[in-house]
Amino acid sequence: MSLPGGIRTRIVLVLVGIVAGALGTAYMIVVPSLERRLVDARLEQLAQLGTPLARKLPEDTLRWQDRVESFGVETNARVVAFSVLSKTQPALVVIADSRTLSSRDVQRDPIARAAMLSGKTERGRVEVRTGDYAEVAIPVGPEAVLLFQAALADSLATVEIVRERLLLATAFALVLALILGLTAAGMLAHRLLRLESAAERIAGGDFGAPIVDHGRDEIGELARAFDRMRVQLAQLDNARKEFVANASHELRTPLFSIGGFLELLADEELDDETRRGFIETMQGQVQRLGKLSTDLLDLSRVDAGQLTVVREPVDVGGVVQMLAGELGHLAVSTGHELRTAIEDDVWCLGDDGRILQIGRALAVNALTHTPSGTRVTLRARRRGERAELAVEDDGPGIPTTQRDAVFARFYRVEGGMASGSGLGLAIAREIARIMDGDVRLDSVAQPTVFTLDLPGEAVPPDVPRTAIAFSRENAIPAPETIPQGS
Repeated sequence: MSLPGGIRTRIVLVLVGIVAGALGTAYMIVVPSLERRLVDARLEQLAQLGTPLARKLPEDTLRWQDRVESFGVETNARVVAFSVLSKTQPALVVIADSRTLSSRDVQRDPIARAAMLSGKTERGRVEVRTGDYAEVAIPVGPEAVLLFQAALADSLATVEIVRERLLLATAFALVLALILGLTAAGMLAHRLLRLESAAERIAGGDFGAPIVDHGRDEIGELARAFDRMRVQLAQLDNARKEFVANASHELRTPLFSIGGFLELLADEELDDETRRGFIETMQGQVQRLGKLSTDLLDLSRVDAGQLTVVREPVDVGGVVQMLAGELGHLAVSTGHELRTAIEDDVWCLGDDGRILQIGRALAVNALTHTPSGTRVTLRARRRGERAELAVEDDGPGIPTTQRDAVFARFYRVEGGMASGSGLGLAIAREIARIMDGDVRLDSVAQPTVFTLDLPGEAVPPDVPRTAIAFSRENAIPAPETIPQGS
């Protein structure tokens, strides 16, 4: 229901105001202009008829009466002949008048006096008690003035008709504008109320009903934008629900496992070897919980915009060597062949701790999600102005249908090798983007290549090349190193 000051009332008022303003402007322009043109036309007619007649006025004043009467018939106007008594103290006297009644109303006529003083033809509109008149005064020599006076009643009657028609049209247009305005405003208000109801549904968490408006105007565009927002909110809501469910599952599984082993450990009949195995399994579950909590903390910091990184030159080759040494035992235990391929002078601008974290996530992902016997290669290389840390494996690859989803939170590739929380790649990409980089999946089939791409950086001038070589030679060795660029 619209309020008195709602959009419906405002639209109607604006429409009525526009129509009233337009017609009022037309009225102010048309009526005075028409009236002025009609008066000017009558004055021009009197001047054209009266000028040649004034020359025919005889010098004998006794004949003026007969002559002005004939002039009146020819011009269809009242004709008055004045004699000039004095110009120093302007004074005129009526000698002849084509009207048989009194001539007192024109005795001090302003148009006739103006013609006497200027010695030229004067014209104008005169409003007196008896009505409006068009007057033309023509000097006849220095001693006489001939005045032609015509009533403007007929001309002004035409103006009055036009004025009445305009006022009637204005009233009709205002009523029509009011009806059309109420109709159009009602339709617009109805569409806006539908959007309001849809917004209330979305605010209440109902994302199922689509928002449909077939209009091609701004309201239609707004409705389509609302529907896109509804779809995105529905996706975010589903992602939130999946996140909570997956996080709860990932936390509950190791907790139940630890609880079960604790109950078993309470059995005093367990031998030392079995007890030791249970404790090792529990330690693994505790480590899993610790890693999951760390991942969730990083993810919450990323979402809150509170994850900070240091920007400093980092030797990508040194990071690869550290990863190879750190993960060598994991490669041996899982039956993988771990190799490194490091180009010279591969430096980037970023946070060395975070780069190591991303590289570890990519490498562990390859070592745990590929079959035993798979070769995994860690590469440090330069691509133009960018530095790259790539993890390549010749495993079975990622199915085409799942390739776009591997960076989603809690997503795990389907199959028997799927494990972990499904947060590693999602966190790796988010952290890389904070460092103005990215993590991408480059391969289409085999081999599978995950690449950390970062802004390149020149070798710092205060780091001698011998120191770089020494640090790499003394890093924990990888199981096997292959030549650069292979």
